[in-house]
Amino acid sequence: MTHTPPSDAYARRAIKPVICYPVDALAPAPLAGYQAAFNGASVIATETAAPRDAAAIRVPAGHMLRITSVNGPQVGDLNLFNANDLNERFYSGKTRALHGTHVSTGDRLWSSFPQLRPMATVINDTLDWYGIDDFGGSVHDVIGTRCDPYTGNLLNGTQYHHCCHSNLTRALADATGMSLRDAEPFVHDVLNVFMCTGFTRDTGQYFMKASPVRPGDHLDLFAEIDLLAVLSACPGGDCSAEHSSDTAACYPLQMDVIAPLDGALSQWRSPEQNGYDRSHGR
Repeated sequence: MTHTPPSDAYARRAIKPVICYPVDALAPAPLAGYQAAFNGASVIATETAAPRDAAAIRVPAGHMLRITSVNGPQVGDLNLFNANDLNERFYSGKTRALHGTHVSTGDRLWSSFPQLRPMATVINDTLDWYGIDDFGGSVHDVIGTRCDPYTGNLLNGTQYHHCCHSNLTRALADATGMSLRDAEPFVHDVLNVFMCTGFTRDTGQYFMKASPVRPGDHLDLFAEIDLLAVLSACPGGDCSAEHSSDTAACYPLQMDVIAPLDGALSQWRSPEQNGYDRSHGR
């Protein structure tokens, strides 16, 4: 049942919105310095997430993680952890509140409470040309959760084991030595790398469409703290039709750890943990 709108419905809809979390007070990321530090720098480690699988790699603070699409169009689901404390992990909701539904060059990936600090900074994005399309879609979202077997079972009665949630769980367990049962609670909402998504204007539903990613496109993340990065090559491939599939064309994703040029970041320091005193009013 739809209720009759009040006489001032138009005026209520016409009220201008207010940004919840203005970020003017945040110091901008020193992009020029970060970018210069890796101009011609060397790859020191590489891992590949195979199609419908995941891989993990450690990224020391002050180094860069480059995620590259290889062979064909492919999206990936990324989890980030403090390599020394898995309880500090990527907080997609706060990143979304601060920077918007999608991230690109200059945006930061924030960690969970109580630390709430930059974990990584996007310093280069070869898909920054895409912007926002006529459907409201954009690339690298922090609105989707990750494809998972529980929702698949809920909606379709399936037992599918190569969705991103399960891929991330296996890779995290392998990287840490934990059991699958112990590793799973640490898996969290992701950065959907290369994925093109938005919300429909009529129903407000989360949508996906074919990613514009091409072989060689990459996203570069500067590690603000020691990171454990876990990346799943989504079973939906470019997510043009479905996201939990054994039939979609899928391709690997490559992760490279790149060391900065000698002395280029000698004045740089990892960000401190959040300064809130945690008294919570008592």
